[in-house]
Amino acid sequence: MDDIIRLLPESVANQIAAGEVIQRPASVVKELMENAVDAGSTSITVVVKDGGKTLVQIIDNGCGMSDTDARMCFERHATSKIREASDLFAIHTLGFRGEAMASIVAVAQVVLRTRRASDEIGTEVTLAGSVVESQEAVTCPAGSNFMVRNLYFNTPARRKFLKSNNAELKHIIHEFQRIALANTQVDFSLTHNETEIYTLPAANLKQRIVHLFGKSINQSLTSIDVSTTLIQISGFLGKPEFAKKTSGEQFFFINNRFMKHPYFHKGVLTAYEKILPPDYFPSYFIFLEADPASIDINIHPTKTEIKFEDEPAIFQILVAAVREALGRFNLVPSIDFNPEQSIEIPPLRKNESFRVPEISYNTDYNPFELERKGFENYASKAEKDALKHWETLYRDTKTVTGESALPVPEEQQQLDLAGSDTGGRFLQLKNKYILTAVKSGLMVIDQHHAHERILYEKYIQTLAHNQPVPQQILFPVTVELEPSDYLMTLELMGDLQTLGFDIRDFGSNTVVLNGCPADISNPDPKALLESILDEYKNKKADIKVKARERLILSLASASALNYGRTLSAGEMQDLVDRLFACENPNYSPGGHPVISIISLEEIEKRF
Repeated sequence: MDDIIRLLPESVANQIAAGEVIQRPASVVKELMENAVDAGSTSITVVVKDGGKTLVQIIDNGCGMSDTDARMCFERHATSKIREASDLFAIHTLGFRGEAMASIVAVAQVVLRTRRASDEIGTEVTLAGSVVESQEAVTCPAGSNFMVRNLYFNTPARRKFLKSNNAELKHIIHEFQRIALANTQVDFSLTHNETEIYTLPAANLKQRIVHLFGKSINQSLTSIDVSTTLIQISGFLGKPEFAKKTSGEQFFFINNRFMKHPYFHKGVLTAYEKILPPDYFPSYFIFLEADPASIDINIHPTKTEIKFEDEPAIFQILVAAVREALGRFNLVPSIDFNPEQSIEIPPLRKNESFRVPEISYNTDYNPFELERKGFENYASKAEKDALKHWETLYRDTKTVTGESALPVPEEQQQLDLAGSDTGGRFLQLKNKYILTAVKSGLMVIDQHHAHERILYEKYIQTLAHNQPVPQQILFPVTVELEPSDYLMTLELMGDLQTLGFDIRDFGSNTVVLNGCPADISNPDPKALLESILDEYKNKKADIKVKARERLILSLASASALNYGRTLSAGEMQDLVDRLFACENPNYSPGGHPVISIISLEEIEKRF
């Protein structure tokens, strides 16, 4: 029988590796930008076309390469970063394995122009599908210029699974943001289809965050800065009142390398858990500094999953640091933190034991006995007589029942459990629920979800007959958006106008609102638009649900009555009447229960 095991051809092996490292155009941007940072660049330009499918171009002013290095950099596992296995535990660069360039050239057409500052002339290398087509001397600026065209041109099965241009651009923006945040000393720019998205000058971290995410984030940031022998933590946290329903502005960096770490993310949420509503996410930009020997970054091809030597201890330090930062700036009720007087508590090392402090105390001590003796010795006769009278009164007190009971507040009298219908009498509980009596017991209605259902069916019916007329705003409102939100708004522009928004593109990540749908409870047009985008991102993308229906659901959720709003008796009556006029009053458009009935039997069991 013939042998069946064969070595794969180099080109096939590279394509398999490319499937792990180069998952989409954003992966190309990430790898080439990291290489540019490692090359000591002070200026990096990113140019993409058609969401990176047609072109990804990275231009830097770094150290450049010789003609031999320009050819060698595309070989698999060719690297200038490490020489032996021990170097893996002292890595300070972003790239080191030598897989990125080989993976990119395996699935794309690549042209590299590069020159070292000490050389008079540079070199140009042209490759396609791991095959070198040409290499020649050219005149070019110092640094490197990578042009990656037609990604997955030789693997059409992979190419057809790429998303729309805007969807791929969003992934590119996310990778760009991560590298730009970690390298504030570098000038960055990003251009898509000849439209400038970012121009970032070198700046400090807070300025870089504002340049990336808009001026509105400036007022929501508070600093965090803690140093221990195990880890150093710095960066910025978002104030609780600016938390969002969607994640997206949560960034962890270790030694200036972006990382994903669900365990540490849970630690941050733990510090916020008492001050944030459920399902809300705070913004944070947290930078960790640790000894490279105490971490392992070589566990995933994309190098975004990091292992730490003592994760539980770092978790506790992180939680304490976030709580201290929030408390120090009076963002939560807490004791007064003073960094100058704080002491460092070193973490417990592995295989290290600790001694429980010994405490001595008098088991016969009775403070009440001393208090009684003191009262008898120093209290006046009038005080002693008053105490006896109160003790007698308390001893003779019995449970008050029947007609002698205290009067019931008027709003509680509205809950007539013997009523046959709702009877038009309602009680609002915690400014969140509407309570009313029915034949079978007590009906509880969630006011937010009820209003969601009402608005959703109203918008559906309105669009089925005609397009709503916008209610004009007295003064047009200009809204500056984060680039990915701006792209989303452009995608939804037509549907937003159909729903009754008078909205126009103003360019430079900005839109102008001239009108909003009538009968919207949210009086702030800017907050309404941002809330709609937040809800839209938060809704699960279901291919069975059309984009317009998803937008209507987001509009209904963003416009519905918020919890905490006090309703008058007339408003509660109107809300309930409109709810029961809906086709499906029992559930919100998102599937949440709207109505719950507590039966008489269940109530009577409690007494």
